Order: sequence, then structure tokens, then C-alpha cells
Amino acid sequence: MSPRQKAIAEAIIASILWSTGGLLIKLVDWNPVAISGARSFFASLALLLYIKKPKFTKSKTQTIGTIAYAISLISFVVATKWTTSANAILLQFTSPIFVAIIGATVLKEKVYWFDITSIIVVFLGMGLFFIDGMGGGSTAGNLVAILAGFTVAISTLSFKLEKDGSAIEITLFGNILVFLISIPFMLQSMPDLRSIIILVIMGVFQLGVPYIFYVNSMKELSALEAILITVIEPLLNPVWAFIFIQENPGIYAVIGGIIVICAIVFRNIVSMKKFYSSHE
Repeated sequence: MSPRQKAIAEAIIASILWSTGGLLIKLVDWNPVAISGARSFFASLALLLYIKKPKFTKSKTQTIGTIAYAISLISFVVATKWTTSANAILLQFTSPIFVAIIGATVLKEKVYWFDITSIIVVFLGMGLFFIDGMGGGSTAGNLVAILAGFTVAISTLSFKLEKDGSAIEITLFGNILVFLISIPFMLQSMPDLRSIIILVIMGVFQLGVPYIFYVNSMKELSALEAILITVIEPLLNPVWAFIFIQENPGIYAVIGGIIVICAIVFRNIVSMKKFYSSHE
């Protein structure tokens, strides 16, 4: 394959592996914070083998990014346990909207019409997740999923702003931090053998390896291509849960999810077109 074809394949593989998170988390019978810690422990080993000599710059952006990424990892697992897989991943997928809001309010970046339009539409879509019990989901789980989306946005901005390090190192330190935070929860009880095997698979193949694939793919892909490919994750995540554990998201959650995905994709397509046209 050409370098570009290889990059597309890597991004697709990363998205598919990420999409298994909801199902695998549901299959582990353990405290959600403990699950997050064990998953991050094995992910840290995979990332450390790849990075070999990580650089801790102690910069503000690396520190904030590490903390935000750690919170997002824990929040996503907790949300997946407390609500449906569909709700957890689709509400976390709102992170680009939070990036736009933070960019406008904190970083004083210019706000365009497509930012405002997509923000309004996404929040309308999010509202549908809180109607009629959401197919077995809970309000608390939905709120934690939104927190995950918000902290993903902060860590994403940190990836962009970090000058002395790299995004993949922030993910390594974030996973290590999650493991350290979760130790008291992990010591309360032990999972069964099946759960331990799933946790190893989650840490290595659902979290660690996909980030390596994704970071490598970014060398050849445009930002728009990467965005469109990674939509595979929120689309497949509830599909695996439906097929293997018969988890049915509510009809309003499905409608809300479609609205959120369409709004995010629309915003990024228009944003990238504007970027390319201004640089021609």
C-alpha cells in the first residue's frame, strides 16, 4: 500500500478498535473506576513500549491535558456503566462543540456562523437523551457522558497547544494518572478471570494500540479525513452492544445521536472548506 492508503487503513482500524469500548466495559463485572484503572494500566504499558522515552515537559498545557484526559477516561467508563453504550459514546462525541465554545470564550478565537448553528443543533440533540428514560439509560450517566465530552475537548485543545511534547505522551501520562487514582477502588475487590482477560484486551487493543495507529495516520491524512473516518466509532459502538448484549437505545437517543453526528460532521466539513479556501 501507498503511505496514504496505509494511513487511511490505520485510522479505520483505530476507530473500529475504539468502538468496542462500550461492549467490553459492559462485559466486565467490576467497579467502573477500577475498570478504568486496569484498562489504563495495560494501555500505559502498550504506549510506553511504543514511545520508549517519554518526555515530561511540566508545561501548563501538558499538565492540564493529562488531567483532562484522565478525567475523560474515567468519565466514559462510569457513563457506560450508568447509561447505555449509545448514550455514553454519542454524548462524548459532542466534544468538538465544547472545543468551539472554549476556543471562543477562553482562547478568544473567532466564532463563525457554522459554529453557532452546530452548537445550537447539538444541544437540541443532547436534550433528546434526557427524554423518556432513554432506553435504560440514566440521567446521572448521561451527565457524566457530557462531562467526558467536555474533558475530551480540553485535552484536545491541550494536544494542539502543547509545543514541547506530543499528544501521545499526554495520553500516556493520562493513563498512568488514571491507574494511580483507581488503586483504592481496585483493592476493594478482584474481578473474575474472564473480566481480567477482557481488561487486558481493552487496555492494549481498545485503548493503547488504536492511539498508536491514529497518531501515525495523522502524518498522511488531512484533518477532515481524520474527522470523517473517526465517526466510525460512535456509529459502531452501540451496534456491538446491540448485537452481543441486546442493549437497545431509546428512540429519542437514536434521533438525538443522528442529530449530534450530523451537526459535528457538518461543522467540520464547512470549517475545513473555509480553512482550505483561505489558504489557497
